[in-house]
Amino acid sequence: MRVFHIAAGKVTETDVLPEAPASSTTPTTPGFIWIACTRSEFEARQADIQAALQGLTGTQLVDLHVSDLLNRQLPSHYDYTSQYDILVFRRLAARSADAEPLGLIDEAIPTPLRSKRQSGPPVLRRIDTSPVAFAVFDQVLLTVHPTDCSVRDAYALKLLNASSAESRAAGVKLPTSPADLMLRVINLMVDGYLELRRDLTKQMDHWQSELLKPSARFNNWSSVLDARLALHHLDEICEDQRSALQDWVDSIETWPEGATPGLQRERELLKVRSRDVLEHIERVVHHVRRMEQSAETAVQMHFSVQSNRTNDIMRTLTALTAIFLPLNLITGFFGMNFEFMPIIHSFAGFWWTLGCMIFLIVVAVALLWRKRYLAQKN
Repeated sequence: MRVFHIAAGKVTETDVLPEAPASSTTPTTPGFIWIACTRSEFEARQADIQAALQGLTGTQLVDLHVSDLLNRQLPSHYDYTSQYDILVFRRLAARSADAEPLGLIDEAIPTPLRSKRQSGPPVLRRIDTSPVAFAVFDQVLLTVHPTDCSVRDAYALKLLNASSAESRAAGVKLPTSPADLMLRVINLMVDGYLELRRDLTKQMDHWQSELLKPSARFNNWSSVLDARLALHHLDEICEDQRSALQDWVDSIETWPEGATPGLQRERELLKVRSRDVLEHIERVVHHVRRMEQSAETAVQMHFSVQSNRTNDIMRTLTALTAIFLPLNLITGFFGMNFEFMPIIHSFAGFWWTLGCMIFLIVVAVALLWRKRYLAQKN
């Protein structure tokens, strides 16, 4: 568990839950607190976290929201109470090469068993869609992450670096509120998928080139099917993300107007950052759908190429049949068992028949060539 206190341009980190003030139900220190824990830590220390929230905010998480925070398969969604907001967001983060396919990520499964369930292209297996839960209070942000969450560690490092003197001199600003911090973490999650677009596009382009080779036999159909299913699943996840974040944006509109210009500006900045994150999700949705269409188009073009190849073969066989059919008629005619037949006993009969057959071949080839049945393909 990592606990950060953000105030006055400084960030301090500890692994101890903050204690409640002695005589107030609200925190006396300026700034706000970020409690970042894994799902297993939240389950094991649920009572301590609830007591800390009670002391810092004067309220606790309701039982249904606790169940949502512990659910490993919950889709992205938004909910709220009068004291806090809950946002569950399925991350789109990059995992290591031994990650499992989309939709099968479960922290309760041992790593050796996970490797047996791998399928599909390696690029898609690098996308992790485990849910991350956010509980946003006025002065506290509680986040529940999957085990070994790289997003939490990456942003924690970024947050600590932003509090240094060099970063402040460069104009790097710290989050101003728990909601602002939540949006920055979500933005980092979405950008984690955007970094994989180039590899995913290369994989699709490679499959398209392999599918469109007329002389090659493509046998990796299981990976193509897994990729289409994974992209479709990813599309559904992105739609849930967009719906959840849109609900969050709509809820900001219902917040009361700030009493000071600073609070009003902070609310406007939250709206801007929320729309920016929403635009990033839109880009992910657009790219996923384009990749899904590319996979479908590549398969259709493959079968179209194979159909054209079959038509060319049938055309060639039809032309050969048309050339040799008159010859078979002639040989069949002279093969009849009659004692008396024209020119059969003539010395020049064979040569006349051979010349007629050659003439018929030349006429048939010329006719088929003129009709472009024997035209060479470009």
